[in-house]
Amino acid sequence: MRIEIWADVVCGWAHIGKRRLEKALASWEGEPVEVVWRPYQIDPSAPARAVPMERMLRDPMVDEALRTCSPGLSPTENRARVAEIAAAEGLGPQWGSGWRAGTLEAHRLIALAYEKGGAELQDQVVDRVLRAHFVDFLDISDLGVLTDIATDAGLAEEAGYTTAPDPARQTLPGADLVRELLLTGKAKGVRTSPTIVAGNLALEGAQSPETIREFLEDASRRTPRRLPAEVTRLRHAESLLDLRDPLGALTLLRPLLQEHGDDRGVRLLAARAYFASAQLNRARTALESLVTEVPDDSYARHLLGRTLRRQGRHEEAASHLTLAAAMTPDYATG
Repeated sequence: MRIEIWADVVCGWAHIGKRRLEKALASWEGEPVEVVWRPYQIDPSAPARAVPMERMLRDPMVDEALRTCSPGLSPTENRARVAEIAAAEGLGPQWGSGWRAGTLEAHRLIALAYEKGGAELQDQVVDRVLRAHFVDFLDISDLGVLTDIATDAGLAEEAGYTTAPDPARQTLPGADLVRELLLTGKAKGVRTSPTIVAGNLALEGAQSPETIREFLEDASRRTPRRLPAEVTRLRHAESLLDLRDPLGALTLLRPLLQEHGDDRGVRLLAARAYFASAQLNRARTALESLVTEVPDDSYARHLLGRTLRRQGRHEEAASHLTLAAAMTPDYATG
């Protein structure tokens, strides 16, 4: 059984949740388990250069935001409370975050660790990153800190830390993977760190070992239907479109368009995403092809009419909108 932990490495509850999951698995007698860490960002607006936490906490806007996360407690009181819980879990008496740090680069290293060495190596890297942030009070957005971790894990070269940047390469290894994983988490409905996912079940927060074990027992009794990877990706892209993230949907659709560009479902979803992101020329081209192939596809024809109307091509739009309404009367009010 695969367990996915969707979490951010600057989230104190993720560090606590990792320890509690380890305790739950220590007495686990069910099927073999693989634990995989997936990226989530609790602070996507964190600056590229980390800011000392003490300075950040003096910001009135940050203070107000943090109070909504811990009703009845000031940010300082909440940090002390979480530190006490962490100490009780054996994470060390000197525990806390010293920096407001961006985590994309750390997530990239963690994703690469799984790709190159599997769950065991990834777990070692996650441990090192969490310890660096919460115990050693290091800036985990600093490439020097991450290079040390990558070197110890034998990943420095794979992560691109030992060679000069290649001007022809637009992204470092693993960057696109992290971007896709963040979108996949959003499509799945992940909304907090940590979230444990097993099969079709999700458990939010750093729950007790007993609760985690009960969750895993429940998940192991349910055998989810395994869908082809292409179908899962298509569904995630559709979820992102429903969440009004058409550019994210197009990111997930990119490999499907390359490998299954003749699939009508893929092309129609891409056309919808083009329309929703105001890429009207691309939407029109895709929809004209779909309508030519299947003239009685009322939805494709209706969307083509709306696209043409937004482009100011009202006469062309009217013919398509009229035909679509004749085939599907509900479109007469669209």
